[in-house]
Amino acid sequence: MTTSQDILQLSKRVAASHGWAAAKVFKSYVMSDADRAAISRCAVDLLAIFPPAPDASLMMSAALAVSVERAISAPVHVMRGHLTVEGRPVLGPDYGWLMVGPYVVDIALFRLAYSADAPALLAKHVDLAFGPNKALYVDHWSMTRRVGLRYLPEHVLTEAEVTALMGDAFRLIKQARDQ
Repeated sequence: MTTSQDILQLSKRVAASHGWAAAKVFKSYVMSDADRAAISRCAVDLLAIFPPAPDASLMMSAALAVSVERAISAPVHVMRGHLTVEGRPVLGPDYGWLMVGPYVVDIALFRLAYSADAPALLAKHVDLAFGPNKALYVDHWSMTRRVGLRYLPEHVLTEAEVTALMGDAFRLIKQARDQ
């Protein structure tokens, strides 16, 4: 598929969960440097308090979505799906990430890749492509392939689903603080 067809398919998924008006805004958004900086600040703040946990990508993404929506005026959607590395599936079908317009914002990628539980292919690829000590992956969805990643969304989470995951994230953060 061409990039424009890919974005069209992705916007159809947004429309299915949030309506055609949201899909139109999603397709036309262009990330500014100020938005990128605000997203980075939100991610750093969340990573500082979010405890390591298995299968936490959806919770982390929901928590980041809530924070980003407060910080910038942009179309923010939480996605659930698969991640492939060099065309081979490594995560999914319940892997989560954000789409800020047509930009992938993945707060879980590096934390997972650097962990002892990382799939070997993911750990090796992240080490070779990005190196150590990274925290947040942000790139235009169509450009992720140039670094060997492919995000394959299966579902755009509804507001109710994001709220439920945010509640789970809050409980996990609170539990870690209380210990």
